[in-house]
Amino acid sequence: MAIEQLPDGRWRVDIEPIKGKRYRKTLKTKGEAQRFEATKRAAMIHGENWNPKPKDRRKLSELVERWYDLHGHSISSGRRRKNTLLLMCQRLGNPVASKLTAADLIQLRRIELDAGAVPKSINNRLTYLKSVFNELRRLGDIDYPNPLEKVKPLKFQERQLSYLTARQIPQLLKALDESRSPSVRLIAEVCLATGARWTEAQNITLDRIGSGVITFANTKSKRLRFIPIGEGLEARLLDYLGKHKRFTSCSRAFRTAVEHSGITLPRGQCSHVLRHTFASHFMMNGGNILTLKEILGHASLTMTMRYAHLSPDHLHDAVRFNPLDAVDTSSTPPEKPENKSLINQSGGVDAP
Repeated sequence: MAIEQLPDGRWRVDIEPIKGKRYRKTLKTKGEAQRFEATKRAAMIHGENWNPKPKDRRKLSELVERWYDLHGHSISSGRRRKNTLLLMCQRLGNPVASKLTAADLIQLRRIELDAGAVPKSINNRLTYLKSVFNELRRLGDIDYPNPLEKVKPLKFQERQLSYLTARQIPQLLKALDESRSPSVRLIAEVCLATGARWTEAQNITLDRIGSGVITFANTKSKRLRFIPIGEGLEARLLDYLGKHKRFTSCSRAFRTAVEHSGITLPRGQCSHVLRHTFASHFMMNGGNILTLKEILGHASLTMTMRYAHLSPDHLHDAVRFNPLDAVDTSSTPPEKPENKSLINQSGGVDAP
């Protein structure tokens, strides 16, 4: 019997709604026993209780591949990001994705920091891996929460962006002239003249140049950018692309030329220094920050504000309105009274 009364007056529930799932409980009243029985039988009606889904046993690398198939292939840096993620999987020991913990990633992060990894790169990889779980959950491919949801990025000292000085630019161009690559100087000139990323400049074709304007279509934000250029650069581009159709891949040739030029650049800022150089000189020459945002194709003004300090009048109000400059600091400060009795009760100094 499912419910029966015990000799001491209490009520015993003993039910088995499905084979292998048995519930037993002793309660004070018959009403409580009946409610308990009804609750357990009702719970067995839902499929997830009596016919649970198999646990997700896919490895982390399998989730990365799945992310790439469903979403990653559609973003411009998808393949490169996938390779970065697969390397992370290897470093984490490629665990079952559903069993990955925040502690696993933090331990790897510590090892990478001790090995000299750049904190910004570590944060980027954290963002990439988080997005894998978030996107697959959004698409319904996984049904468990993001295990890295509460992991915060590292805080680190912001680095000042490097740029080439007016003296270093011709020094670099001379080294590029000596390169074996026929494309490398022209690509660098496009970057210096428009603020384009290296891959954006390298991928331009003849049909995207005309009327003194370059059209960048393969941008990071997927938006078209139309940037004016000088007549001389336009003529050289039309001549080269008219003969060769496309630029050759030559980022390695650029790095070699930088080494031969004697210019020392911070780690991770090789070809990107050309974009920083355009933006920096644009602001130093009095350019408008909002115009620079549109030229660079930034999604928000926050990114562009990194160059604002180079503007000739940036934050000069600090000089005009600071309290120190309102005080005459050239005169000798008055001597402090030695006799404490000269200090009156109101905090002022009595005349002797």
